[in-house]
Amino acid sequence: MTPNDVQTLFEAIDAQDTSKFLTFLSSDVRFQFGNWPASVGRDAVGEAVDGFFASISALSHDLLNVWVLEDHIIARGEVTYTRKDGSQLTLPFTNVFGIAEDKINDYQIYMDINPLYAQE
Repeated sequence: MTPNDVQTLFEAIDAQDTSKFLTFLSSDVRFQFGNWPASVGRDAVGEAVDGFFASISALSHDLLNVWVLEDHIIARGEVTYTRKDGSQLTLPFTNVFGIAEDKINDYQIYMDINPLYAQE
């Protein structure tokens, strides 16, 4: 995977296009968002991602740095969420992707998502 592939991955996420997002993942991918339980396998990840997308109106990632290593990619940036009530919140994130055979086989999102669901 290249930095351009990472940009395309985040574009699929921002479009809430689960099918396209899943094409970047291996069939046995392990996916963990913060301290939420991990999902294993493309189908389970698709269900988790669809559930998350249903809880928000929109999201937009701003990639600040992407580092490509031999078998890992690290992406750092900010994501702006639009809640169902129309309010917005921007949070920092770092993702670490394990790569095997040009697919993500380990997808770790490091961020505190709790403020997104906090009552105002």
